[in-house]
Order: sequence, then structure tokens, then C-alpha cells
Amino acid sequence: MTKGNMNRRTMLRGAALGALATPALVGKGIAQGKVNWRVQAHWPKASSSFTDSLGKLSEVLETRTEGAFKMDLLGAGEFAKGPDIYNIVRKGVVPMGTVSPSYVQDQAQAASFLFGIPGTFRQAWEMEHAVKNLGLEALVNEDLNADGVMMKTEKVLPVEIVVSKKIESAEDFKGLKLRSSGTMLDYLQSAGAAPQYIPGSELYQSLSSGVVDGAHWGAAVGAKSMSLWEVCKYHYKPALGQTTDAFILNMEAVDGLEDDLRTALLDTMETRFFQRSAEYQHAEAIAISSGIAENDIEVSELPDDVLAILADASAKILDTEAQKGERAAKAADIYKTLMTDLGYL
Repeated sequence: MTKGNMNRRTMLRGAALGALATPALVGKGIAQGKVNWRVQAHWPKASSSFTDSLGKLSEVLETRTEGAFKMDLLGAGEFAKGPDIYNIVRKGVVPMGTVSPSYVQDQAQAASFLFGIPGTFRQAWEMEHAVKNLGLEALVNEDLNADGVMMKTEKVLPVEIVVSKKIESAEDFKGLKLRSSGTMLDYLQSAGAAPQYIPGSELYQSLSSGVVDGAHWGAAVGAKSMSLWEVCKYHYKPALGQTTDAFILNMEAVDGLEDDLRTALLDTMETRFFQRSAEYQHAEAIAISSGIAENDIEVSELPDDVLAILADASAKILDTEAQKGERAAKAADIYKTLMTDLGYL
């Protein structure tokens, strides 16, 4: 089988599976050919997403396949971390990983749009709709599939910053050393901050030692699960934007699965995307209440002068990202059309 034929077959299967509404039936023959995939996560094991996203996927998949499909889950840095995960999946060192779409901006023109352009969509459902129904995920896969990789978006979540210093004006924001990634780096820098990328496995140490003054790791759920509130008592709203996490799969490994196991894997991922996105919004509300009661955090709104600077930056980032190529331009049109329909533009 040629790589091209393999890619086309797997893409068609993936597209068809998105419409499935009922569980796959696993026959006795499947159980005889058990599969155990190593999965390298970008989440540290302390992160709630390691357990509630990846761990839950593994649990559901094993139950659905009557034990035929198992996963060996690796926390960030156990084998690879951050952007390095893409390459070990592409090369087939491990068949699957989890990443932020921001890690594949060099491989896919529309990756920044799948990661989320800050200051655009305001609610999770808007991003979910753009990702799955309007085609953002498909645009990213047009590039990644040619590289032998498939991306399946894992969930939508808000992005909010936590810092160790109070922000009362744009002047206070200037020079803040903030852990960030993807287009958020440009976004925060435009308001005068000094953002930098730090892997999740090194984040707590970087905050506690003063290497950075604050960070975003999702929003409240991420801050709680990563213990960021222990050193960053100021939690700021509104959300800087809606972002995503994603699974990446080696397409040869996917194509080598028995049909029923492949169906179970991809269909479970598709179903879990919507379930997990909704769960996360609920968990955010619970986490904020917990942070106030248990960690004595202060939840505040970013000052108007900071928000004004960020609004200008958002439009510039959207236009800049659209220049990366044909697929990026199509992704920008998805954003602009939906935002216009919602009355944001």
C-alpha cells in the first residue's frame, strides 16, 4: 500500500466516523488481536487533563472494545515533551500523543486558528462549531495527513492568566514575564508583557523560582490542577480566548488497526470532544469557587486599557495568520464569517 493511498483511506474513514452515533460492536475476533498503544501526553500527570481527558479516553476505549484496546499513558517529559511529541508520533516511535495545536504551526498553515486566535470567539460552543462543523480541524489535517499524521481535536477550553502581581493598569502589565504559547505569545507581547514558552513539566518550578511572574494553562481548572494558585494569587478574567487541546495519531498505526478497533478509537475521540468540552465548562465554575475558598485567590477583571490594547492586537494577529497560505486564508474566513454572524465584527 502506498503512503498516499493509506492517507486517503484513513482520511475517508475519519470523515465518515464523525457522523456515527452508536457504539461500534467488537466481535470475538478482535479480542484475539489485542492492541496496547503507548501515548505520549504533553500534559504532566498532575494536570487534570491527563486523567480526565486522556485517562478517560483510555478507560472508555478499553471498555468499549472489551479489553482489546489498551493504552500505556506517559506524562509530559517521560519520553518527549512539548513540540517534540509531534516528531516521535510522525516517525512512529509512539503511535499517538497529545499536543496543543500551537506546537504544529510550522507543519500546518491553519494550526494557529485551531489553537485559537485570542480576542475572537467568546464562548466554547463558537469554537466547537468552527472546529468540527465549519472545518478548522479539516484544514489542519490537509497539511498533517501529507506528513503521515492525523489530528483529532480533544476539547475546547478557555484561556485565563494567573499572576503573582496585581494588575491595575497597562503600566502594571508591561514587562510581566508570562508563560505562554502559540499566537498568545504575540498577543500578550503586544500589550507590553514579556511572554515566553515553558513546558508544562517545568512550569511550577519556573513560577515558584520567579523565572516567570504568571502563566496560562487553560484557565481555572488548569491553575488548580497544576497548583499554580499556590504562587499566583491573582486570577484574571475575561478569557483571553478559546483554545483547544488535540490528539495526534500516526496514520500508518491507525491504518494497521482492525476495522472495529479503528472505528472504536476514532468514534470515541469524536464523541469525547463534545462531552469533554461541556464537562470542562462545568469544571471551570467549580474550580473558581474552590480557588477562592481554599487558595484565597483574588478574581479580577483585566483593566480597560489592557483590554483595549489586546483588542487591537487580535485584529492584527488574525490578518497576519491569514497570510500564511491558502488554507490559512480559508481558516481566517471561517473566523470572520462566524464573528460577523455573531455580531462581533
